[in-house]
Amino acid sequence: MLNRFGHLETPPVGPFRFIALDVETAGRTISGICQIGLCFVSDAGSMQTYSVLIDPEGPFEAFNTELHGISAETVMGAGTFPTVYASLFEVLNTHSLVQHSTFDEKAMTAACARYGMPMITSHWTNSVSIARQAWPSLKRAGGHGLANLKKHLGLEFHHHDAGEDARASASVILRAEEIFGAPLPYLRTNRQLTFSFENRP
Repeated sequence: MLNRFGHLETPPVGPFRFIALDVETAGRTISGICQIGLCFVSDAGSMQTYSVLIDPEGPFEAFNTELHGISAETVMGAGTFPTVYASLFEVLNTHSLVQHSTFDEKAMTAACARYGMPMITSHWTNSVSIARQAWPSLKRAGGHGLANLKKHLGLEFHHHDAGEDARASASVILRAEEIFGAPLPYLRTNRQLTFSFENRP
């Protein structure tokens, strides 16, 4: 099943080389996640994108809704963070993760703290840092945000949709590796052991 941007509504079966993760939030509270997007990258470089809406159990700010198009009506009937997170915990906790900036990890950590749930222990890579290494000249030419990288690299995605931004972050990593002439050594399949969500303290 696909959403409006063609993303999967059920996560694909791994293992994967790495997973890029992006979140959208409902308002000023960073723990109020209303969408999670994941891009699953294989060893061959193929990408599969998944996204899921979440009821943030809190108010939506007009600014946020204007940015990502998600409102209280949009998430009506959607699962809450604990339900969605529990279903994703194992796949997230057993793969290296990529985020563009550190906002996504902070939001996930805050949401876990809010609901008293264990935070994933995966290794996180910041694709902003990787982009700075690959394209240093952009520092004075619009910076290394996804919007500017979209223009500079000719990426095609709908900014501020979590699934789309996750795919963009993954694309930045893959394009940077072309510049480096080698894959990032810490982004490889099966680098972590499997942990059971139910057995976590």
